[in-house]
Amino acid sequence: MAHVLSNDTWQVGVLPQAGASLAYARIKRDGIWHDFMRPTPEADCGDALKCASYLLTPWSNRLRDARFAFAGTTYQLNPSFPDGTAIHGVGRSFAWRVASSDDTHIELHFDTRLHSGVNFPFAFKAWVEYRLDGANFSTRMGLTNLDSQPMPAGFGTHPFIQRTLTGSDDLLSMQIPCDSAYPLADCMPTGAPQAIPAHLDFRQLRQVGTDFADDCLTGRQIGESIVLQYGASDTHITHWMDHLYSHVVLYMPKEQPFIALEPVSNANDGFNLLAQGEVGHGVFVLAPGCSREAMSGYMVGE
Repeated sequence: MAHVLSNDTWQVGVLPQAGASLAYARIKRDGIWHDFMRPTPEADCGDALKCASYLLTPWSNRLRDARFAFAGTTYQLNPSFPDGTAIHGVGRSFAWRVASSDDTHIELHFDTRLHSGVNFPFAFKAWVEYRLDGANFSTRMGLTNLDSQPMPAGFGTHPFIQRTLTGSDDLLSMQIPCDSAYPLADCMPTGAPQAIPAHLDFRQLRQVGTDFADDCLTGRQIGESIVLQYGASDTHITHWMDHLYSHVVLYMPKEQPFIALEPVSNANDGFNLLAQGEVGHGVFVLAPGCSREAMSGYMVGE
């Protein structure tokens, strides 16, 4: 069952049992609630991958062949996607404990030491706080290394944003202040980031089209936020994020009523980019007992 956060602008359903995923995120327009994120069918509320949004921790996107090297050791994980990669971390696969909650906030924790079968070789604790504050819906994520040795890490969120809001003619446009993108093969980087290609160039506000995309953008302009706009209802949403989220994964499937626009710290296959000495991978290394956290959110404008 979802824990519901609600105020005059937002209505958000949180699913502790499904990796602290979201069942829905709705915006009120003219007194009516409209799904801003892809709503989760009740039968699927136990499956994070089918939810409106889920958490990516302690890495985002894929690890090639479910394997990575760190500090002289190679670690083999269990593949978690048909392409043989380990994808989207491990936190989404377990129930999270509610640490505190009320009508406009909830904080949840996940400690790998309390679970068996965690597909990661280092012990860690993750936490997330969802909070409503007027027109702002924020997410604070963090990680603490509970192991006796340093660990590589990254995190992010995976929201599915609706292509329309109040009706079929209320179409989504967006502005993404990223100047570059990784060349990818099977979602894996094949080189350093390059100038952003035309079909991924949303540096100027433009309508979301029908082109397919599954890409990792970077070179985010410092201090600039993503802008989302639904034209017919004149709904403006600022998608802000901390500097730690140096990458944005853009997924635009064909013939689906949603896209995914994911603020993440690390690039696809980031742990292996770190091992290869590539720059700009976004992976951070946590010493034992150390933590990192970051915030992101959505602000609905007038």
